Amino acid sequence: MWHQLAITVDESSAEPVSDFLSNLGAVSVSFEDAGDQPLFEPKPGETPVWRQTKVIGLFDADADIDHIRNSIEKAFGERVLQFQLEDLEDREWERAWLDYFQPMRFGHRLWICPTGFEPPEPEAVNVLLDPGLAFGTGTHPTTALCLEWLDSQDLEGKTVLDYGCGSGILAVAALKLGAAKAYGVDIDPQALTASDDNARKNGVEAKLVLGYPKELAAVRVNVLLANILATPLIELAAEISEKVRPGGSLALSGILATQVEIVRAAYASQFDFSPPVIREEWASLTGVKRQG
Repeated sequence: MWHQLAITVDESSAEPVSDFLSNLGAVSVSFEDAGDQPLFEPKPGETPVWRQTKVIGLFDADADIDHIRNSIEKAFGERVLQFQLEDLEDREWERAWLDYFQPMRFGHRLWICPTGFEPPEPEAVNVLLDPGLAFGTGTHPTTALCLEWLDSQDLEGKTVLDYGCGSGILAVAALKLGAAKAYGVDIDPQALTASDDNARKNGVEAKLVLGYPKELAAVRVNVLLANILATPLIELAAEISEKVRPGGSLALSGILATQVEIVRAAYASQFDFSPPVIREEWASLTGVKRQG
């Protein structure tokens, strides 16, 4: 058994409460939104918190919960808006996401299957995936839009760059769909580790090159996908555009539907775009780079 303490505080108290829980012996501390405030675009290295944040500490079963609670109340007093205690049964936490992540089909031939599941259609293009600590399972609309677009492309013999590769899902899918070589770029070392692991699970590690942006600065490809967010897409427009060869294809996602025009404008001098595809509140933009 584990004890889970959830302390709701305002944003100014979230970090101090987190440190306090760690000092009291919490084996892990995490943040959740205690209200309904989306956080879409944190800067690299930032740990944003919500105006009302739930700070969740996980403690061993033999932890003195009364002492911990009294210590928190003494230290933070009225700054604690709510205090919740829950006992949790032990389980394989790193595999808990499998309760929610099932095999999914994208387009006509592409399936994403979590590690440990038998592919529903063995003859289809199956990508075996374990995201680890990196973002990207296909469940989010932005990733789904990119996967469906990849499924519709003729990638045979082409080179592909997944800019902001996360779990490597797009790069690995492109290779399974026939790409000759893929590159994965990310600023997070956990993303590069997860991408390498997933490439090995799918037997495509020899065709995937991973690195930080500066390490792959000279790469030029036929197809580039960037499933990040609107602000970095705009800030990196010159760099991303340069990596696509003339006549090559570009897919941008992680964009809110209300941000389509401002993102399109950042690339319009070099690319001709198709109409955006919108799902829920999210959108993807795909285009072709002009010759010359």
